[in-house]
Amino acid sequence: MSSILLVTSSPRGDESLSSKVAIDLANTLSAKGNGTSVIHRDLGANPIPHLDTVTTSAIRKPAEARNAEEAAAAEYSDKLVDELMAADTVVIATGLINFNIYSTLKSWIDNVARAGLTFRYTENGPIGLASGKKVYVVLSSGGVYSEGPAVGMNHAVPYLKTVLGFMGMTDIEVIYVEGVAFGPEAAQKAIAAAQARSEELALAA
Repeated sequence: MSSILLVTSSPRGDESLSSKVAIDLANTLSAKGNGTSVIHRDLGANPIPHLDTVTTSAIRKPAEARNAEEAAAAEYSDKLVDELMAADTVVIATGLINFNIYSTLKSWIDNVARAGLTFRYTENGPIGLASGKKVYVVLSSGGVYSEGPAVGMNHAVPYLKTVLGFMGMTDIEVIYVEGVAFGPEAAQKAIAAAQARSEELALAA
């Protein structure tokens, strides 16, 4: 059975626009797939700990060389990798904060970007092992960063495309919810545009 991995990262809870659009998209894709299962990782409500000395050491060692603490840390990271690898579709939501993604999302990436699991090194360079997935990125921002004078300050999309592509995920669509700081009317217009784009992509899926 196919599955969708939904990763939201905003700490704003129900007020998060990126989460709202991403959740609606995941549910629409699920319904179109006749009940395709959705696994939701809410990193805002349940943050993944940032890499520490234990986890960093654990994921670099073979299982038999880990102590009990390292084994527990590696098991948690392995579960995140398993969720990603099992998904046919990945929906990622983040706000643009200080011109990049939320640190909670970065921590998820640090746990799933694993040599030998989601990518491997070869004589001809790295090869992504998480290929064949459709990825949707929902990015919300107070200003407009998809075009215009501020586009060069949008480090979130280039970073996500780079790191996801490194793991083999190159089929990526970006949905912007932008300009929401320009007043209630602008915010409603941004949400409507994002929802329309989501529906268009869901129909094309």
